[in-house]
Amino acid sequence: MTQEQHFDVAAYALGVLDDRDAARFEDHLIDCATCAIELESMLPVVDILSDVDADALVATEQSRRDGIVLKKMIGEVKRERRRANSRRLYSLAAAVVVFAMLSIGALFAGGQWLAPDPQAPSTQAQPPRSSKQLDPLPFSEGGVGIGGPDLAGERLGGTDARSGVRADVALEPKDWGTQVSFAVSNIKGPLTCRLVAVRTDGSSEVLSTWQVGDKGWGTAAQPDPLLLQAATALPREDIAHLQIQSIDDKGATETLVRVP
Repeated sequence: MTQEQHFDVAAYALGVLDDRDAARFEDHLIDCATCAIELESMLPVVDILSDVDADALVATEQSRRDGIVLKKMIGEVKRERRRANSRRLYSLAAAVVVFAMLSIGALFAGGQWLAPDPQAPSTQAQPPRSSKQLDPLPFSEGGVGIGGPDLAGERLGGTDARSGVRADVALEPKDWGTQVSFAVSNIKGPLTCRLVAVRTDGSSEVLSTWQVGDKGWGTAAQPDPLLLQAATALPREDIAHLQIQSIDDKGATETLVRVP
């Protein structure tokens, strides 16, 4: 701690700093444990000074002028002590809280850095698979996932004359429902889209949602179609048709293509 800081601690404890210097010292006190400890050690001295009989002390002074100055200082300490006492306590409390938080944060961070992640892979994380690919299905025939132009299941397709968007869909019955694999092309963004299954009774169910970027899919800027998969508990025979819809910011939808 520098000599200037030492004088700041004493002056602050006595309450003789002006508001600007007091605020500057309080900012410093939050980050300086040494000054906080020094200030705490001075509080008993300030309490003693505030109880000193100024008149009796002045009477012992040889110089009347020095006695007046000393009396004024002690009186100022008494007046300022009550005003500054609560602020000193708040500053000390703030310093203690800050140091406690820093200590706890360091311990927590150390635990996070040192503790092994049970779900972390043993090797470096692989980059996400491209949206041009479909993830392999665990129970697909021959252990090969559905993807590319050869979509497994009942093949359906169509192009909307108005929007120009094309969808190729494969519906594969499962014991849990229906696996839906689909490819979307000639679609331009930016768009928020969703796949909707319309039941034979006229009701509908949203199966999947996704974003289309500026380049789109199956376009000159992005020639590859967008390949996606979805699943539904609906049996194949309960699905009348599928729709790809766009959704605007207000939640309004527009059908881009229907299959079949």
